[in-house]
Amino acid sequence: MSVKIIADSTCDLSKDLLEKYDVSILPLHIVLGEKEYKDGLEITPDEIYAWSDTNKEAPKTSAASISDTMEIFEEYLKNYDEIVCFSISGQMSTTVNVMRMAAEELEAENKIFIIDSENLSTGGGLLVIEAAIKANDGVNGHEIKEYIEQIKPQVRSSFIVDTLTYLHRGGRCSGVAALAGGALKLHPKIMVENGAMKPDKKYRGKMSSAILSYAKDLEPQIKCAKTDRVFITHSGCSEDILQSVYKYLEDLHIFDEILITRAGGVISSHCGPGTLGVLFIEK
Repeated sequence: MSVKIIADSTCDLSKDLLEKYDVSILPLHIVLGEKEYKDGLEITPDEIYAWSDTNKEAPKTSAASISDTMEIFEEYLKNYDEIVCFSISGQMSTTVNVMRMAAEELEAENKIFIIDSENLSTGGGLLVIEAAIKANDGVNGHEIKEYIEQIKPQVRSSFIVDTLTYLHRGGRCSGVAALAGGALKLHPKIMVENGAMKPDKKYRGKMSSAILSYAKDLEPQIKCAKTDRVFITHSGCSEDILQSVYKYLEDLHIFDEILITRAGGVISSHCGPGTLGVLFIEK
């Protein structure tokens, strides 16, 4: 039984990881004014930031078209028995519905298993890797989906945001909150729970110290984590900040792999530069 793993571009897995685990990407779209770009293929996060800052507008994002989704499904069904396909949380995007409709149009619902990750960024990426390992071991699509549904609630995804400007531009916080946050140097922690984002603790001061405090606050959960891997995912942080978090996690001697990844265009469009998350799966 051969099973192909596909994920939308919000899983934020690096090119090396996609190649290592034989995962293919369905790109979501980023809309800047009158122009539309495919995430990860036609525009970079830094170009998105430059456009947003110049125009004082929020980038918009959208799901892939049903025709593009059908095309990638058809391509892989030629060489694989089944497909397992992951989407960003259905509460954040219509992507999962597009995937389901594409499978129905192809009359291939018995061969294409759609999974709503109920997550975003490498929170979903963690699940994608778990599925890819199962597929490589010869597990069929139905059993892979069952396994992923079991471990989905154990994914721990959170981020600390440097600036509230992008959340404000995108309508996710008020102008007063964004202004106050900047004046007081407040950096909110955003958690993903049951497929939705919710604000949590706020950190004060320089982003470098706030990020390390955020990482240390996760330690009780980290000590209960699956030891295979942990992600440090960021939307444009300095090397010094990344290495400080990496060293902190390394000194805990818990994880076999500590993976640093850069968030793609869709995730970066909503959180803005300087965001960082530590993401893992609890046992």
